[in-house]
Amino acid sequence: MQHYLQITKALSDETRVRALMSLADGELCVCQIIEVLGLSPSTISKHMSILQQSGLIERRKDGRWHYYRLAGRSAPPIARQALRWTLNALDEEKLIAKDAKALCCIREQDREELTTCYNAS
Repeated sequence: MQHYLQITKALSDETRVRALMSLADGELCVCQIIEVLGLSPSTISKHMSILQQSGLIERRKDGRWHYYRLAGRSAPPIARQALRWTLNALDEEKLIAKDAKALCCIREQDREELTTCYNAS
């Protein structure tokens, strides 16, 4: 029951759902997620932490970069079911499509360029 409640909490926020859906086409650096959602690093970090605790996403660190991806086969069945349902249910959502279009350009940008605006502050 507790895991179910963590998943529903994670999916109860538009920003977290958008972040989750942005991972549908593969792994992203946190800087790319920040860019597509237009929020501060600390805000994105909190949202990604909630998604990770729910088991919907996984995180890895490579040097100073943090990468996120959808949970894989090792995730609990309830998390995999929630992911399938969410990805299917929002497949044609306009805001998700807009984010996906923006991500096409963001994926091509250099990570150093993406981080300059929030590293300077």
